[in-house]
Amino acid sequence: MEGNKLYDLLHDQDEQLTNDPELKEIMKNYLYNDVYQHGSLDLKLRQLILIVVDTTNHTLNTLKEHVIGAINADVDPVSIKEAVYQCTPYVGLGKVEDALDVINQVFVSKNIALPLEKQGTVTLDTRFKKGFDVQSEAFGRKNIQANHDNAPAELKHIQDYLSAYCFGDFYTRNGLTLATRELLTVVMLASLGGCENQLRAHVQANLTVGNTRDMLLETITQCQPYIGFPRTLNAIAIINEITNK
Repeated sequence: MEGNKLYDLLHDQDEQLTNDPELKEIMKNYLYNDVYQHGSLDLKLRQLILIVVDTTNHTLNTLKEHVIGAINADVDPVSIKEAVYQCTPYVGLGKVEDALDVINQVFVSKNIALPLEKQGTVTLDTRFKKGFDVQSEAFGRKNIQANHDNAPAELKHIQDYLSAYCFGDFYTRNGLTLATRELLTVVMLASLGGCENQLRAHVQANLTVGNTRDMLLETITQCQPYIGFPRTLNAIAIINEITNK
């Protein structure tokens, strides 16, 4: 879609940079005539990617604009919420709570009834096993079992938390596919910076669950205006390393 039409679709009213019109024009041209025009990711996924970047960066004004844009692009409210819930074990509860406050305000203004339908699939009794299973699907059962078996006694609880909490409580939820959750996890890690070891592991997990090198590169491209070139180039270097390019 042509840049100006895309801009008009995604904004009800744009209150950003009103007192800095030159920068606003530069960014409008870059975002909607360059970045949004690159690659083949569908518009709905692009909006979820940006919502995750905003949540990770704690840029709440921009988050509001992207949530409005997502709704205007017919993104399912459940998908929006699930993308942000998915951030919790990676960026921490505080950022997610603040993001949900913004999202809920937008939902109310758009007459979206809250709370949304429940998406959880585990219980206290099943969260570890189901988490271990989905973790194994992305990283290999032998690898995950080895992480549990080889953890020092004083750190075994961390491996348990990864399986039960990170993967059991979040990756098993309905509303997003495993492939989409893994793609959004790469977005979080690239946005955070300083998570290169985890980013390597999750780039490989993306390939395992069916996401391609091109899809990963296109995803990082959509993040670039909001994470800057250093973190963008670091993420691309890791994608190249893992995909042997």
